[in-house]
Amino acid sequence: MSTPANAPTNEPHETPWPLWEVFVRSSRGLSHVHAGSLHAPDAAMALRNARDLYTRRNEGVSIWVVPADAISSSDPDSKGSFFESPQGKDYRHATYYTKSEGVKHL
Repeated sequence: MSTPANAPTNEPHETPWPLWEVFVRSSRGLSHVHAGSLHAPDAAMALRNARDLYTRRNEGVSIWVVPADAISSSDPDSKGSFFESPQGKDYRHATYYTKSEGVKHL
């Protein structure tokens, strides 16, 4: 005899752990690079788990863990309008300027 899908069970209700994004800076690098994701109950555990998962061979010198829900990102579908330069502001690009005569190494 089976129980209905909405019938109460004796199993304790568990809340899933939050998702954390992991960034690692390698010993040869100057910036942190996204290494992956993991679930952990808090920041301290996320940091320890990230160390164990993503720096097993001593390749990292620094780790950042960030709650995934704290990350805001741009919409990939609107990249054209989001990243294009505003009209009339060509001076922000190096192609706007001309090279001065007599100046070497430019």
